[in-house]
Amino acid sequence: MRAILFTLLASAALAQPRLPADSHITIVDRDGSHARVVYSSPRIFEAPNWSPDGKYLLLNSEGKLWRIPVEGGEPTEVPTGEIRGINNDHGISRDGRWIAISARQIYVLPAAGGAPRQITEKTPSYFHGWSPDGRTLAYCAQRDGNFDLYAISFEGGPEKRLTTSPAYDDGPDYSPDGQWIYFNSDRSGSWDIWRIPAEGAGPEDARAERITRDEYEDWFPHPSPDGKWIVFLSFEKGTRGHPPDKSVLLRRMPARGGKIEVIGRFYGGQGTINVNSWSPDSRHFAYVSYTRR
Repeated sequence: MRAILFTLLASAALAQPRLPADSHITIVDRDGSHARVVYSSPRIFEAPNWSPDGKYLLLNSEGKLWRIPVEGGEPTEVPTGEIRGINNDHGISRDGRWIAISARQIYVLPAAGGAPRQITEKTPSYFHGWSPDGRTLAYCAQRDGNFDLYAISFEGGPEKRLTTSPAYDDGPDYSPDGQWIYFNSDRSGSWDIWRIPAEGAGPEDARAERITRDEYEDWFPHPSPDGKWIVFLSFEKGTRGHPPDKSVLLRRMPARGGKIEVIGRFYGGQGTINVNSWSPDSRHFAYVSYTRR
């Protein structure tokens, strides 16, 4: 019954129609200061990735993939062959050569665009993080009615299950040293940030460690490339899933533990920071906020 409930909630969250809104692609200093909008649009743009060379942001909109210069300018479409319906779970490999995308399955393609190569065999599968060496992709996937974390080789092949809790696990992202995977889960009764060793949580998820435990619902933790910080998104207590069209907080905490700071307040949620959006020098990160029309 618990697994069925999670499936229904996940399906409802994914199916929610978005209210008319303008998108504001924003770059901000790592402490939340000096926010600047580099592009605004009446179209819905989501989930910026910052390229490893520091030159562009990668986003999705209308089922397609787009690139925009960090300093601003018009987006240009990234060719993705016959694949459409690309969602906000995508990312660039650390060497800048490859892009992973999610369209029910996970695919990889050259960073300049091209014909995607299918990686996963089962659906639905949602990419969230590249390992630092580029050899492994971490993702969340629904199997047998439950969402857990998985990993798979860049070359494809069998998937490896990383968590087994009957709870809902999502948003896996690697620490820059490759030792940990941070993720969000409601296994404590609320949505919190957790982490597991990169090789998996072990029997009965005994190696899973809870990171946050407060009055918010926390999603999508992203470690900075220098390993010092984790930025994540927080919803009001009681929010189910990660819906769009909400008043949300961006929060930051030291990766080694410590005080959590609010570094942003705005209208957003789904699409704001689903995937890692840190600049390669760890001095800035990108997000998308929205303005209702």
